[in-house]
Amino acid sequence: MPKRTWQRSSYCPEGNSCVHVAVTTKTIHLTESGDPTEAILTATPAAFDALLTALKEETPRV
Repeated sequence: MPKRTWQRSSYCPEGNSCVHVAVTTKTIHLTESGDPTEAILTATPAAFDALLTALKEETPRV
């Protein structure tokens, strides 16, 4: 398995827990640097796009 190249979110200030993304032609991997379990979410580009679309359409909760 090739080594993943992780990119930190540009919205992450120094020293805080950050979202990291690694991309291949067939998958998108997400992880959060502060997660002690080091869990990785893996999705296809289509599934990730559907997730982002749903999040953008979600009514904000106050």
